[in-house]
Amino acid sequence: MNVRLAKTAGFCYGVRRAVELAEQAAAEGPVYLLGHLTHNDHVIRRLEDMGAVTIQSPEEARSGSTVLIRAHGEPDGVFEALAARGCRVIDATCPNVTRIHAIVREAEARGRTPVVIGEAGHPEIVGILGCTSRGFAALDWEELEGILSKTPELYAQPLTFVSQTTAIEAGWKKTVENAKKVCTNAEFFDTICNATSRRQSEALELAAQCDAMIVIGDPKSSNTRRLTQLCAGECPVVIQTERGTDIDREQFRRMGTLGITAGASTPEWIIKEVSNKMSDEVMEIEQSFAEMLEESFKILNTGDRVTGTVAAITPTEVQVELGVKYPGTIPLSELSDDPDVKVEDIAKVGEEIEAIVMLVSDRDCVVKLSKKRLDADKNWETVENAVENKDVLEGIITEENKGGLVANVKGIRVFIPASQSGKPRGADLSEMVKTRVQLRITEVNRARRRVVGSIRAVAAEARAAAAAAIWDNIEVGKRYSGTVKSLTSYGAFVDIGGVDGMVHISELSWSRIKTPAEVVSVGDPIDVYVISFDPEKKKISLGVKDHSQEPWTVFTEKYSVGDVAPVRVVKLMTFGAFAEIVPGVDGLIHISQLADHRVEKPGDVVSEGETVDAKITAIDEENKKVSLSIRALLESAPVEDEEPEEE
Repeated sequence: MNVRLAKTAGFCYGVRRAVELAEQAAAEGPVYLLGHLTHNDHVIRRLEDMGAVTIQSPEEARSGSTVLIRAHGEPDGVFEALAARGCRVIDATCPNVTRIHAIVREAEARGRTPVVIGEAGHPEIVGILGCTSRGFAALDWEELEGILSKTPELYAQPLTFVSQTTAIEAGWKKTVENAKKVCTNAEFFDTICNATSRRQSEALELAAQCDAMIVIGDPKSSNTRRLTQLCAGECPVVIQTERGTDIDREQFRRMGTLGITAGASTPEWIIKEVSNKMSDEVMEIEQSFAEMLEESFKILNTGDRVTGTVAAITPTEVQVELGVKYPGTIPLSELSDDPDVKVEDIAKVGEEIEAIVMLVSDRDCVVKLSKKRLDADKNWETVENAVENKDVLEGIITEENKGGLVANVKGIRVFIPASQSGKPRGADLSEMVKTRVQLRITEVNRARRRVVGSIRAVAAEARAAAAAAIWDNIEVGKRYSGTVKSLTSYGAFVDIGGVDGMVHISELSWSRIKTPAEVVSVGDPIDVYVISFDPEKKKISLGVKDHSQEPWTVFTEKYSVGDVAPVRVVKLMTFGAFAEIVPGVDGLIHISQLADHRVEKPGDVVSEGETVDAKITAIDEENKKVSLSIRALLESAPVEDEEPEEE
């Protein structure tokens, strides 16, 4: 006969933690256990033999004594009563139950009515309902449906559904499915303990493969009763027992395969007792129960990488099922280095999560984990591999120092020398702080925690690729949005996305300008078009002026002889002054027309850059010349026409 053990059997970590806390407290001195610590008389008697005293109410506790709260949790009023008596409280409430308490309190604070799916009289349910003033419990959908039908106003009320941690998953899913159809304002939190779900699913699977099942547990344990019920639906012979001594071995002599599982309140020593009896008297076992049990409770070592399943999320930690002796916990401070990250973005109940073991505590019966340290290790590996693979990484500039910049790349400090910043020598690097950059890792020394990177290398590669794309597609007349890169006396160099082109000063503006700086500055965005290009010499001539609107046409459409126009003096000559009427069209104000009196030199009455009103006295269409007069606006006497002179 073969014996098979369900992997998840016996104490859940909540019960194990409560029992071990009780044992520690009893060893230190007198301790009261408020209510039955677990649904197993053998465990209770063992604790009582150690000096623990079971009480049923806070009033039974001696003032100033030590009182342990069981894994099921207690109503808020119990804690208040114990505090009033000056008692020292050891809170062994299962973290999964603590999460439900938090959900219920928060729901009621939002004006919602908590609905707990589970046995109304169960201590866990009593504790949960003690956190709300208007919540209620229902065993299953059938019972809930009866409550709703008697209180129809509940259909439209805001309801928040939670489940007893040890509930049957199928029953919870049925309740959720039906409630969603009839309750118009409901939200649902799947608070069934992951270990419970796994225990039940493993028992179902094992029972379907065995000729007989033994379910170990106290008959008072609802968890054990559910296991027995589930197994009976899949296996023809199901025996529920408290101890190995209660088993009639004759029942199993002709069985081919025997399965064993145990409720969450069953200690390991009782499971071993059953295992040993069956092993000695009945069958040959491929792997002994004791070995299997020991394997299932193996202890991890500090620094180990582990993968577990998120069992619950509390305000202070993420609880993780590891499949080992103790449960795992990740403090929220060990989830991520990012202060703005949300817990739900990292961990979700039922999903797998990786972490590093920081500490295995036999005292607290827990494995303390860190995800951010695992992420840090993985990030170092990424950075190290980036050197060999020449990967481009992204980071944020966090500071400027004397030698260059510092970037945060996946939580790792990367130094970027000023020469590798991608900025010109002497540039103000402080402008790059808080900007996101692409960089290449050039040096890594993990032991010294020294990493060097280069923005320039990535920028150069990107620029080379962009330049190649431009030369592949360039053509006369094609337009680009560029940036003024530098200025000379004869024009401006413009970066059109990886390639520099030259805009001659004559192509910068229709207006008469002396230097490019009059119309553009380094760093200015500018729209340009290609006038000509030479791929061999890598030269591009660019233009800015819009030749579709010829200045003379603009002028003649706007002005006629006799019109007065505001003009800008652009050049002084001995015989008068040239003034811009519209960009690209100048007119001459002869020295005799500058004032209503004799003028020795033009600079006596006007200056370059000055804007004055002038009357258009003549337009030479053929030669595109214009005569202007200020004098005509100062006196009413007729003005003698002056021939426009050459500049």
